[in-house]
Amino acid sequence: MSKLLAVLSLCFIPCLLWAQPSMVKDTANIIPHDDQRDLIDVVRSVFKFSPRKIEPEKDKDVYFSFLPISSTLPGGGKTLFTSTTAGFYLGNRKTTYMSSITFAPYFNFKGRYGLPVRSNIWLKDNAWNILGDTRVLVYPQYTWGLGGSRGNDEKILLDYNYIRLYQSALKRIRPYFFAGIGYNLDYYINVKTGNPGEVEDFTGYKFGTGKNSFSSGASINLLYDTRNNSINPMPGMYANIIYRFNTRILGSIDHWQSLYIDARKYISLSGTPSTKKNVLAFWSYYWASLTPGTPYLNLPSIGWDPYQRSGRGIDQNRYRGEEMLYFETEYRRDIT
Repeated sequence: MSKLLAVLSLCFIPCLLWAQPSMVKDTANIIPHDDQRDLIDVVRSVFKFSPRKIEPEKDKDVYFSFLPISSTLPGGGKTLFTSTTAGFYLGNRKTTYMSSITFAPYFNFKGRYGLPVRSNIWLKDNAWNILGDTRVLVYPQYTWGLGGSRGNDEKILLDYNYIRLYQSALKRIRPYFFAGIGYNLDYYINVKTGNPGEVEDFTGYKFGTGKNSFSSGASINLLYDTRNNSINPMPGMYANIIYRFNTRILGSIDHWQSLYIDARKYISLSGTPSTKKNVLAFWSYYWASLTPGTPYLNLPSIGWDPYQRSGRGIDQNRYRGEEMLYFETEYRRDIT
């Protein structure tokens, strides 16, 4: 505790500093310099250089952000993650949300890598919202089986290749309300552990625990979104419903259905402009397998929601089952 207090004290020392007012009147004579010239002025006059006119900055066409991260991959040592996001507008900024494409590859030196690309495209005047989630992964992942009865050390390491292709198109029906359809493909390739057949024996689940698992199906999507964007979510409501049905007609190995309901609410703690981003954010989702036959790796699992943000501080895949209900709250505050 004493070390913590010492560190906090050092961090906050700059906040306690201030400049001492001068007690001595400045008596230095100020020399006029209107007729003085420096070396740059001489060179400019000799070579006839003229200063470049400073033009007012215009709105950018594309906004970029880049973030490198080092982390640990299950069973694979240190891994380097990078995240590059491009944001742009496809219509009038007053009537069209910002579109974005994010590429977040990761790799290490043991042959494991991931190439995920996510897109959220808003056409002119928000007439259509086109969503994409494409991933090519060589992905090790611990699994604890179904439910939450096992201890943290009762796990096995799955190693597999994964291809995902999710695409959906939603049309605006009313202000803030969108409806549409999508296509979803999941292909788990060469799923293996140290021993053949160990996945089914360990989990007690027979669907999708073999060497390969392929799911292909359509989805019905409903979206209600009153946020300005994900960074500034006020005035503050988001709801998304995805009903997915996989069928052998589209090539799926098993016939199965799932339902995902995502709800978020943002409440401003003050209506004044200076604290408009002083916000409480509530997020919950319900994710369920509606029929038997859902492959094991497609079952609801912590950290495998569409944006992989749930369960902060909990290992991805720590809890998995046929149904999952999740809720979290966070406080957001501007620091600049």
